[in-house]
Amino acid sequence: MAHAPHAKVLPSDLGAPAFVNAWRARALMVTVLFTVVAVVLAFLDGSVEHVYRAWLLGLMMTFGFACGGLTLLMVQYVTGGKWGLLLRRPLEAMSRTLPLVFVYWLGLGLVMKKLYLWAQFSDGAAALKQGLINEEEAHAIDWKHPMLNATAFWVTGLVCFAIWGLYVWRLNVLSLKREQDSPVNTPYWIKKFENISGPGILVYSLTMTAAVIYWVMSLDVTWYSSIYGLLFLVGQGYMVLALAIITAISLSKAEPFKTILRQTEQYDMGKFMFAFVMLNIYLAFSQFLIIWSGNLPEEIVWYQNRILGHWGIILTLDFMFHWLIPFSLLLSKDLKKNKKRLVRVAQWMIFAKAFDLFWLIEPNFKDAAKNLHFSWGILEYVAVPVAMVSLWVAYYCTNLKSRPLVQTNDPHLAEILEPEHAHA
Repeated sequence: MAHAPHAKVLPSDLGAPAFVNAWRARALMVTVLFTVVAVVLAFLDGSVEHVYRAWLLGLMMTFGFACGGLTLLMVQYVTGGKWGLLLRRPLEAMSRTLPLVFVYWLGLGLVMKKLYLWAQFSDGAAALKQGLINEEEAHAIDWKHPMLNATAFWVTGLVCFAIWGLYVWRLNVLSLKREQDSPVNTPYWIKKFENISGPGILVYSLTMTAAVIYWVMSLDVTWYSSIYGLLFLVGQGYMVLALAIITAISLSKAEPFKTILRQTEQYDMGKFMFAFVMLNIYLAFSQFLIIWSGNLPEEIVWYQNRILGHWGIILTLDFMFHWLIPFSLLLSKDLKKNKKRLVRVAQWMIFAKAFDLFWLIEPNFKDAAKNLHFSWGILEYVAVPVAMVSLWVAYYCTNLKSRPLVQTNDPHLAEILEPEHAHA
């Protein structure tokens, strides 16, 4: 006589396991180690120029984790996917790291004259007469001055962080209130989160576009792209989902994730990650195709700076790292069901995103455009972002420990506690 499978039961303690403290300690040690390495490299290079550039890369990585986490959280509230029960708490923890990202951004603002031509030369015509910039740059600086100036940089950034902070605060506070409420009121909370998150995704897309225009696109004052914000939005989903999967699988070595992470949901998250890989390369190629078909000299220079002078090697590696390798690996059904291998792919994707940001940032500077060359300074692109991201990880771990990892009044909880083969 066959016996009906019994549903699993959540453990009484839903807090993060003790080994999260070890993650935090290791992250802090890496922060200290790579900070020292960054100082040594600056001494060997005799310059701190690359520290400023690498700081921007570190900012974009941590910004992507924090605000990308917020966005994916809102996407989950709108779609109501079952994966939300697994990733909601990690995504909330990522979003609560926004204060650290704000501090990083303040650091960027303090050195803006070292990075942006429009900040260094407020009068393009005068700089052109002195031979400091070329005619195209002078025209762009003067034409874009109402938008690209120090005051606008600070005001836009402060407004963006205020809006993002409001959403982070609101969603995290309401999440705790929902947890304390009766399960009878769950439909009310689901509707409330949908109503906040729907417009929130649109608001974030617009404000994030403004932010990346100031922080990254304006490094080349002559450059513009109508798809730039969307590229970063999808790129954030690409790296945030990878980090969330690493977190969920790593937490499954102990309770409560050991009980709730089934192979079915792990496989679904692998497919979700595969979708972001496809969307990411589609948008990147679309930008290239539109500019190539337009054949406009002022736009093609941006690609020439990133292809000529040995940059073609980096571009080829970027294509392989960013798309070809994760795409090929994630085609495998077995890999998506294997915890260890799926974590390796997710780690690779985060590395690939950092590599892609290096290709986006470094060629904007005249000493590097069409001229990839080695210097001690260029190694700052490893040391500084690793130090910044490690500090961010320590903060993320602190947030993970601050509240239960499972939301007990989620409507998918009963299903996810069923034995694996119940719906096979």
